[in-house]
Amino acid sequence: MTIAIVHLGAGNTASVQFALERLGAHAVVTSDAAVIADAERLVLPGVGAAGYAMTRMAELGLTDIIKGFDRPLIGLCLGQQLLFERSQENGGATMLGFIPGEVRHLDTRPDLPVPHMGWTRLEKLKDDPILDGVAEGAYAYFVHSFVCPDTTATLACADYGTEVPAMVRSGNRWGCQFHPERSAEAGARILHNFLSLPA
Repeated sequence: MTIAIVHLGAGNTASVQFALERLGAHAVVTSDAAVIADAERLVLPGVGAAGYAMTRMAELGLTDIIKGFDRPLIGLCLGQQLLFERSQENGGATMLGFIPGEVRHLDTRPDLPVPHMGWTRLEKLKDDPILDGVAEGAYAYFVHSFVCPDTTATLACADYGTEVPAMVRSGNRWGCQFHPERSAEAGARILHNFLSLPA
C-alpha cells in the first residue's frame, strides 16, 4: 500500500512519514501529481496559512486531483481546515469545499492563549472506524489559531474554553485538527485505523 503525503512546503511532513512507517506503511512525501493520483491513501498535512497552501496546491496542479481523489484521505491540522469551503485567514481563502462552512479565528476565554498549543482531551466521540479503540477523554496534541465550524461532519471535539471540532468526516475524507503523529497512543491508533480503512 502506497500512502502519498502531499508536500506543500509544510513543516510536519517528515514526522507524519515516520509515524506512518512505524505502523508498517510505505509512505512517500511528494508533490508529483501522478504519484498522488495513483496512491491508495492520501495525507494532506499542513502547518502555516490556508491561503498559501491553496495557492501552492494550484501552482503544483494538484487541486483537481485532490478534489477528485476517491480513496481514503486524511487532513492533519491545517489539512483538516482545508477540507472546508473557506477560511477567514489573511482576509479570506477559498479551500477544497468538501465540508460546508468557514474556518474562523479561535475565539476563546481571555485567560487562554492563542494559538491553542498542547495536550487536550478528545470528547463527544462519534462511532466511526477511524476512532475504533480510541477512548473518550484520550489526549491529543494541538497547535492551531483557527478553528473549523461545528457541523454534522464533526466526529470528536476538544474543550479549549470553547468547543473545538477536533475530528471531522465527509465521505472518504477525514480530518484531525490535532497532530496524530505527535499524539502518542491515541494518535498512533487513529493513523492505524486510517491505514485499515477499506479503499
